Amino acid sequence: MPRKLLKRFIPQPAELKKHRSLRWLGELLDGPNIWHLTRGSVSRACFVGIFCAFLPMPFQMVVAAVFSILCRSNMPLSVALVWLTNPVTMPPVFYFCYRVGAWMLNMEPVHFSFSALTSGLGSSLKNIWEPLLAGSLTCGIVFGCLSYLLMQGFWQWSVRRNWAARIAKRKAAREQQHRS
Repeated sequence: MPRKLLKRFIPQPAELKKHRSLRWLGELLDGPNIWHLTRGSVSRACFVGIFCAFLPMPFQMVVAAVFSILCRSNMPLSVALVWLTNPVTMPPVFYFCYRVGAWMLNMEPVHFSFSALTSGLGSSLKNIWEPLLAGSLTCGIVFGCLSYLLMQGFWQWSVRRNWAARIAKRKAAREQQHRS
């Protein structure tokens, strides 16, 4: 079942409650609904985490935590999925978002290097913020919805498979019992 798989990989509630960037949420972190692993809460967490991973801003984990409280999604999974965009994956992901945004806004993409972006962030950001933001929001929504639907489908498939295995096991046990 997906629940067992997820329990191995997502952070424990105690770990997240101690995290310095989430402590300010205080009693909101005590709500039991944000810790449950149900098909709905996990699917919503996939949407929230993936959407927040595409936001080109610092403190994505905090945004994911707040959204998970508002959406009643599983907070540990929402926060963990934000790390899909980490220091290694951020440049290609946000460049892709920038290109999508430039295409959507019918703008000619500005060619720049990531080293120039970090050294002259102010001047580079002035030229790219609109397509970056448009592309990031679009990619966040599209990939978030896709992850929501994939998790819904995976969860249903897993439950059906487990039920079919149980039924087959019971049937085999009954047949074995009738033979003896």
